[in-house]
Amino acid sequence: MDNKAVVLGANYYIGLSTIRCLGIHDVHVAAVDYSWEGAYGLESKYVSEALIAPHYKKDPEGLLSFLIDYSKQQSKTPVLIPTADPYVEFVDEHLMELREHFLIPQKEQGLYTKIMDKGTLHTLASEHGVAVPETVHIDEENFLQKVEEKIQFPCLVKPVDSPAFVSKFRRKLFKVFTEEELLEKVNMAKEENIEVIVQRIIPGFDDHMYTFDAYLNQYSEVTHWVTCQKLRQFPVNYGASVYTQQKYVPELYDLGKKFLEGIQYKGFAEIEFKKDEQTGQFYLIEINVRITNLNSLLYKTGINMPYITYRELTGNPVEPKAVEKDMNLVFWYAYEDLLAVREYVKTGQLSIQKVLASYFRPKAHAIWDAKDPKPAFAFGKKMAGLVAGKVRKTS
Repeated sequence: MDNKAVVLGANYYIGLSTIRCLGIHDVHVAAVDYSWEGAYGLESKYVSEALIAPHYKKDPEGLLSFLIDYSKQQSKTPVLIPTADPYVEFVDEHLMELREHFLIPQKEQGLYTKIMDKGTLHTLASEHGVAVPETVHIDEENFLQKVEEKIQFPCLVKPVDSPAFVSKFRRKLFKVFTEEELLEKVNMAKEENIEVIVQRIIPGFDDHMYTFDAYLNQYSEVTHWVTCQKLRQFPVNYGASVYTQQKYVPELYDLGKKFLEGIQYKGFAEIEFKKDEQTGQFYLIEINVRITNLNSLLYKTGINMPYITYRELTGNPVEPKAVEKDMNLVFWYAYEDLLAVREYVKTGQLSIQKVLASYFRPKAHAIWDAKDPKPAFAFGKKMAGLVAGKVRKTS
């Protein structure tokens, strides 16, 4: 394992699970973040080098120079794995320069960004025969009339660029119930220079959300895949997975494979679908082009996406594999799941009895690992500090 793996992002559990998935195979992991504060992934025993680099947003040129300088010091070309959307955007913007110094699955500059952009993603999906929710762009003529006729209320105001929207509003979207509310949210986004679209709500509770997680080799062929079903998310109804089960759904393979291979994608991708509870049709909602929140669950099913990436790019690919049965495994991000459960119960969407019954299953934890406990303790310390800060602010 002469090639090192450079993991971008260690202040969230996605980066942590990526570090672990590589480290358990004795890959030399250089974990990169912009600050020691809150970067609990750097505490993992699987981190061979902990590196503090310039901020991707405040000093992107500095980060680019930092990474290139690091690569030049190595005897073998390192593998580069971004674990958060802003790092993916950074890699995509500088792809040609970075590919001269790192092993990266994607070769087409701009494809990551095109997929992360809701507008261009929907165009691509339609071109490849994958259904997407009915959408109206706010710059269309008579857009309010089109919303009334094509979408109706309530509906969703969603960002074209999710990272910028989440950074500003601390949520993934706005749900609106009236024309007045729609205009208010659209104007809020305009004031922040954030482009948004209006979209129909696909009927169905949160357990109608599914994922197709796949790795595509350098020939844009799906070699590894697994499907999952969300059970709970946070924020509730329109958030990230906090309690999700592996669930074999062959129809998602047919849809996901056709689309990803059709756009000549390479590397890891996760397509989120929602199943219409009335028609049974699956709609493509979004695609994650960085390692997924569910990475620890995929690993427990036998699909180690970071290591699959590493092995293929270093010339020793892992044998193809798919999970084609239900393994009774669930992903659990305990901290946010507890917050979600409180909201689900409060709004009458779930009962306490149903929630408690769901917990008696083997789990893939977001942060906790008995063989690598230090990150969990560091996360606990971080959360305790946040609570203490709120208490001081209140008093």
